[in-house]
Amino acid sequence: MGGLSHKEKQMAKAPKEKADKATEAKPEKATTEAKPEAEKNTEAKVEGQGEKVRQKPRDGKPRAKVPYVRRTARVEAFKLVDPAKRHTIPEAMELVKKAAFAKFDETVDLAVRLGVNPKHADQMVRGALVLPHGTGQTLRVVVFAKGEKANEAKNAGADEVGADDLVKRVQEGYLDFDRVIATPDMMGAVGKLGRILGPRGLMPNPKVGTVTFDVSNAVRESKAGKIEYRVEKAGIVHARIGKRSFTEQALTDNAMALIQALVRAKPSTAKGIYLRSITVSSTMGPGIKVDPLSISSKSEEA
Repeated sequence: MGGLSHKEKQMAKAPKEKADKATEAKPEKATTEAKPEAEKNTEAKVEGQGEKVRQKPRDGKPRAKVPYVRRTARVEAFKLVDPAKRHTIPEAMELVKKAAFAKFDETVDLAVRLGVNPKHADQMVRGALVLPHGTGQTLRVVVFAKGEKANEAKNAGADEVGADDLVKRVQEGYLDFDRVIATPDMMGAVGKLGRILGPRGLMPNPKVGTVTFDVSNAVRESKAGKIEYRVEKAGIVHARIGKRSFTEQALTDNAMALIQALVRAKPSTAKGIYLRSITVSSTMGPGIKVDPLSISSKSEEA
């Protein structure tokens, strides 16, 4: 009497088994409900194949589609240059014009690594020169001067001329210029702008001829294509020598003028090889190596 039959035991277990099955069925239902969303994401990925656009940005904001840019021109330009070969200056200028593939008139730059240590003050190489054919760039020149010198600067073609009033404008944010020239008597006022002009490489300096009483000549030289050069921490001098639209001869003349100026500025304390390496490049084009030995003798003679 105290015990249950086998049939009664099975009937008692039935409700528990139904409850367990219902519990197990819940995740399946959630998975079934989540399927349409997963299918949508899959379809979005399939439709977006080949596009470098994230379907779900992390911040939730839609991303603008980046247009596919053809790189054929760039690849072909780099194929023209053998990175292991060193050229003469005329050969390098011919190559740099061929390898310039951008639609705009690219700037041609010259980088020269010198055998100097800029950490030592007596091995600093710095100066300025007027390139024979200019740089192809229109410079905006401002002059800090007063009285008769201010009139000379205006007549020479300076874009802005002033004294304390111009200093105040620069302090208020006026920086629409590329070259600054000042007379020595104005350097006391211009010195207040050191934190503004210094980091931009615009501070007047007597070593490069931008602090002078001969303001008319300084303005004309700046407008004619005068460049400033200065050795960097790594011992490299980097300067522009023209535009792609220049002729090969004009680029060659400008490059030789800069190299000769660097040779003339060689510090007496510099030891070993002075012209270590020379590279020519356009804004978007590859770097073209120049053999220093092919020009060192010519530049030293000049």
